[in-house]
Amino acid sequence: MKAAILIIKEQINHFYLIRRLSLYELKSKNKSNYLGMAWEVINPMIQILIYWFVFGNISKRADVEVIPGMDVPFVAWLMGGFILWNFFYQSTILGSKSIYSRLAMLSKMNFPMSVIPNIVIFSQFYVHLFMLAIAIVLLQFMGFYINIYYFQFIYFIIATFCLVYSISLITSTLSTIIRDVHMFLNATLRMFLYLSPVLWPVSRVLDQSPTLVLVMKLNPLYYLIEGYRAAFFGIEWYFITEWEYTLYFWGLVIVLFLFGSSLHTKFRKHFIDYL
Repeated sequence: MKAAILIIKEQINHFYLIRRLSLYELKSKNKSNYLGMAWEVINPMIQILIYWFVFGNISKRADVEVIPGMDVPFVAWLMGGFILWNFFYQSTILGSKSIYSRLAMLSKMNFPMSVIPNIVIFSQFYVHLFMLAIAIVLLQFMGFYINIYYFQFIYFIIATFCLVYSISLITSTLSTIIRDVHMFLNATLRMFLYLSPVLWPVSRVLDQSPTLVLVMKLNPLYYLIEGYRAAFFGIEWYFITEWEYTLYFWGLVIVLFLFGSSLHTKFRKHFIDYL
C-alpha cells in the first residue's frame, strides 16, 4: 500500500512535467513525416476501413443489434469500439518499453521513473481525443446524435487510464529486466483484438457458447468498449446498469495497480544496472 501511495504522489507532483513531455514525445515522434502528427489519426482510420471491408463482408454488412429493437450500421459499431482499442493497444505497447528505451536519458534526469509510462500514455491520449471528436462528427451524419450519455465518456476515459497505467507499471518493469516481455505482450494483445468485442458482436456466439462469452467478459476491455458504445449510441448509463461488472473492473484495476506499484518500487533502484 505504501508503494501505491508513493506512485500516486509522484504522478500528482509531476503532472505538469508529464503533460509537457507527452506533447514533446508526440511531436518528436512525427517530426520527420510530411504529414506530421496527422499519421497518428490516418493509420487507425485506415485500419477501421480495412476491418470494415473484411469483417463487414463476412457479416454481409449486416447491422448490429445493440439493444432489442435498435440496430446500428456495422461501420458505426466498429468505429465505436476500435478507437478505444487503438488507445489501449498503443498506450500499453509503448508503455511497456517506455522505461528501458529511456534508461540512458533517465540516468541524467532527476524525476521519478514512475512518470515515464504516464508520459507515453498521455501522448496517446491526445490522439485518442482527436479520434473521439472525429467519430462523434461522423456519427452525427449517420443519425446518432450527441446525447446525455456522452457524459460517461469522462468516466470511461479515466477508467481506461487507470487500467493502462496499472498494466504499464508491471510490463515496463518486467520489460526492463527481461526484454522478451515486450515481444510477448505485443503478440498477446494482437490475439486480444479478436477476443474482445471490437471486430464482431459477442451476441452472435451467446446462444452457442455462453461459457465463451463469460470468459470474454473477464477481459476488462469488454467493459470499456461496451461502455463507449453505450455512450455513442445513447443506450444506457453502462457503469450503473452493469454495477456488478463495474465492481469487478475496479477490483481488477486495484489489484494490478498494487502489484505494479510494489514491483516498480522494488526494482527501479536497479534499472540503471540494465544499461
